[in-house]
Amino acid sequence: MNDTPAVLLTGANGGIGTPTALELARRGFLVYAGVRRTGHGPFDGADGIRELRLDVTDPDSVAAAIDRVTAEHGSLHAVVNNAGVIVQGPLELVPDDELLRQFAVNVLGPIRLLKAALPLLRTGRGRIVNVGAPTAYLPMPMNGPISASKAALHSLTTALRGELAAWSIPTSVVVPGLVDTEVFTKAAAAQRAAQVPPERLALYRNHLAAAAQAGAKQKPEPTTGTVRAITAAVTDHHPKAEYFSSPNARILSKLLPASPARCANRRSAKP
Repeated sequence: MNDTPAVLLTGANGGIGTPTALELARRGFLVYAGVRRTGHGPFDGADGIRELRLDVTDPDSVAAAIDRVTAEHGSLHAVVNNAGVIVQGPLELVPDDELLRQFAVNVLGPIRLLKAALPLLRTGRGRIVNVGAPTAYLPMPMNGPISASKAALHSLTTALRGELAAWSIPTSVVVPGLVDTEVFTKAAAAQRAAQVPPERLALYRNHLAAAAQAGAKQKPEPTTGTVRAITAAVTDHHPKAEYFSSPNARILSKLLPASPARCANRRSAKP
């Protein structure tokens, strides 16, 4: 078994994943950088990073990835579930296959990977870090699918924390704010590509316009805060249950849901 602590990171070729992998490698970890297609990653042979083909929705891919880590290293210091997708829009208009994709990647994928990785985490006295979202605490109109998937991931993280306490495996959730990554661009493209009957789409014309206008006014934060929070969750001697990327992420997650006049209870737009 290698003495260098290893971290398995999913979604390593994304806006949060790439700088996280580089930062953890800089800190002295061996990073197994999970990507859906090897040879297309952004690491260019960076020291301390090994690209690993990993699609969390594919059981065979997960099994092969864990087999490789077992053969090459034998233990894990951490699993960081960072891979995720955003499905958005009025629930009435979201196709069933898009809802399934939302939960397949954001909920079932992390649990599938953790179930396979737990023997390596026990050997390495490791920990679990799941990347959540403020929408888990504050579901908003047009964000039902992503909100529900992240709420499920947060709930499962809490359950795992109690179940794995007997083996002293800390389980944390990292909550980004509105991070400036291409995942939102991909979500918008997927929404446009969805086959929705025009007459039903017309019902939500004002809702969608209001959501687009509100989104245009938002100012995404850089990925540095989220990378810092993930790194802390991986390196802290006594990991916390929750890490927030910024004060704004904490406000969105904790203060706004506690407000008596919740935005989610207001009508977003008149038809």
